[in-house]
Amino acid sequence: MSVKSLVLRFFTWWNSETWNTQFWTWRHGQKVGEDEQGNIFYQTKDGKRRWVIYNGESEASRITPEWHGWLHHTWAEPPTKAPLQHRPWEKPHLPNLTGTAAAYHPPGSLHRAEPAERRDYDAWQPE
Repeated sequence: MSVKSLVLRFFTWWNSETWNTQFWTWRHGQKVGEDEQGNIFYQTKDGKRRWVIYNGESEASRITPEWHGWLHHTWAEPPTKAPLQHRPWEKPHLPNLTGTAAAYHPPGSLHRAEPAERRDYDAWQPE
């Protein structure tokens, strides 16, 4: 590990787990599973506390609905033991795209290249 990564790990919590979280996980954590993004999910031995160690940036919207439900005690079994049944009409999970080029901009937004044509509004003109 380089000095830069050690300093970043010591002073920033959003790049990876902090040393305190790493110690807590080593001492009390029991690995439950891992998702397709490389995030690792843990629980205490009694199952009362659940948490995730992100692979990369700590962004909560990177958690899929299956693991989100398990983290918040919506269901008792993790997706590794009882996978969530998806409907054919469901779209795949996407992280929050706010602030990226792929973010949604409604018609008329200043972020769109072409302005929206409005037919329900007539601008006031002086006589």
